[in-house]
Amino acid sequence: MFAFLAEQAAEHAEETAEHVPLLVKFVNQYLGEYAYAFEMKYTYPRWQTLLAKFGTTPEAAFGVYSPENAIPWYTVMFVIACILSVIVIWILRGQLSEDEPGHGQQTLEVSVLAVRGMLEDIVGPHGLQYFPVVMTFAVLIMISNLMGFFPLFISPTSATSVTFALGLASFLYYNYIGIKENGIFGHLKHFAGPIWWIAPLIFVIELISNLIRPFTLGIRLFANMFSDEKVLDTIAHLAPGKTYWVVPVLLMPLSLFVAFIQTFVFVLLSQLYISEVSHPPHDAHHAHEEDGMEIIAPVLT
Repeated sequence: MFAFLAEQAAEHAEETAEHVPLLVKFVNQYLGEYAYAFEMKYTYPRWQTLLAKFGTTPEAAFGVYSPENAIPWYTVMFVIACILSVIVIWILRGQLSEDEPGHGQQTLEVSVLAVRGMLEDIVGPHGLQYFPVVMTFAVLIMISNLMGFFPLFISPTSATSVTFALGLASFLYYNYIGIKENGIFGHLKHFAGPIWWIAPLIFVIELISNLIRPFTLGIRLFANMFSDEKVLDTIAHLAPGKTYWVVPVLLMPLSLFVAFIQTFVFVLLSQLYISEVSHPPHDAHHAHEEDGMEIIAPVLT
């Protein structure tokens, strides 16, 4: 099974390498030698030892090692997505004004209020303290999904390495919240449920369910974004003279819808996972009822 997945990954890597963006070639031209030397000295021997136990090799799993592809395209694209996320937010903010907000500020405020509203409804008023991380997920994934619409770019979320990393980040974050608020034993105890006589069975089921969440988050995001690009590419090459430009343009609204939906699903599931492990403190709950105070998340300050 592992060998089959490794073979499929290698085929996908070779297929992608055929149309590597110019930006990736440029980065590898200047930094590829250093990255290749680092891989050969540190990471390659470890992968070689590990994969040998499964009857395969690093080349079969990741493709041929060379200075030309030492820095993978998805790494370059994801770094660019991080930079673009900061730039887009800065542009949309513009000159903040309470009296006459610009279109960019209004767009950003609508996005912020939407995510805040979801957090408050799903997690509770105390959940607004997690707004910065959740909003970072939303902006970063959205920018990554939309990068495939522009020349010289490929959506980094069409690579499993990126989507699994995002899924793992969400997994670590909500477990960190659970351990921080409930302690390690309290966090593990909630896996067992309230019924003591089936607690061992429920604990095992819930533990397995939680451990596979990074993979389900990553596979869902990757499969939808990768399949969307493959469908567009396949249709575009049915009749290159006629379908190469017209059909992809007509299908762009569908691709835009997929990009938004996959961002929404990832953020929604991350908030649901947080709601399972985070509960309002009793003192804070009473203080909220007595004083009418609200927890305010940082918005545009």
